[in-house]
Amino acid sequence: MSPFDFMTPLESGFQRSSRSNRQSSNSSQAQVNSSEPGSIYWQSLIVNAAKFSVRARSSTAASLRPARFLPWLASFVYRLGRYIVIPAYFRSIEVIGREHVPLSGPVILAPTHRSRWDAFLVPYAVGHDITGRHLHFMVSADEVVGCQGWLIRHLGGFPVDTKRPAIASLRHGVELLKRNKMLVIFPEGDIFRGNEVQPLKPGLARLALQAEAMQPGLGIQIVPIHLHYSHPMVPWKSRVKLQIGTPLRVANYHLHSPKVDARKLTSDLLRSLKELANNLAS
Repeated sequence: MSPFDFMTPLESGFQRSSRSNRQSSNSSQAQVNSSEPGSIYWQSLIVNAAKFSVRARSSTAASLRPARFLPWLASFVYRLGRYIVIPAYFRSIEVIGREHVPLSGPVILAPTHRSRWDAFLVPYAVGHDITGRHLHFMVSADEVVGCQGWLIRHLGGFPVDTKRPAIASLRHGVELLKRNKMLVIFPEGDIFRGNEVQPLKPGLARLALQAEAMQPGLGIQIVPIHLHYSHPMVPWKSRVKLQIGTPLRVANYHLHSPKVDARKLTSDLLRSLKELANNLAS
């Protein structure tokens, strides 16, 4: 059975897109071969442009491959944040509901996204120092550049091109879950100032459902987390609260078609996040 037999509708679209690109390339090559001898110069330009495009796509794909996770680096960076950077910047930090975070098995943490500080505060609340588990962030590809990109990748983060998601990146997320790792995926997909929960992207639910389908009984749990800052722009000496909700068990959503199950799981996760936001606002 082909690995693509398990693909979500989203991934199937990527595969169809890739196949159509190859067909288009073959068609262009056929047109070049059928050109008249007098247009050799233009044939050469077209062929070289096609080769460059293929090399560029290969280079981009290579840059999106996950790097080797360095536990010592993660321990150093997150301890630096926990004991020096975060206490110095914030006036107060309150974490509610740590007991809801599973200490074993595959887990997806699903926090709301309000600031770049979220990437430090989620590990502060439920990272290795607290749960004994390292976190693997799914991040957008445009964040993984230069020194910052090197750091993110070796801290366990793996990039996804949100405009043209690569199947390899999604598969890496599935493989991490099959190895009982803890992922962090921001389901809103971007940073939104304020405390109102935004509509969620379907990718998190599709990834979780796919992993559970590939290995029945895996037992993936999705943990909703809401971050509430005292000021939307998070200035120095802000206050922040994190509330962790009851996990959603992915196995409970394999009832209908993949699309219907993903919509239901996304809807329930959205409702959980809104309940957490209302609790912190009251």
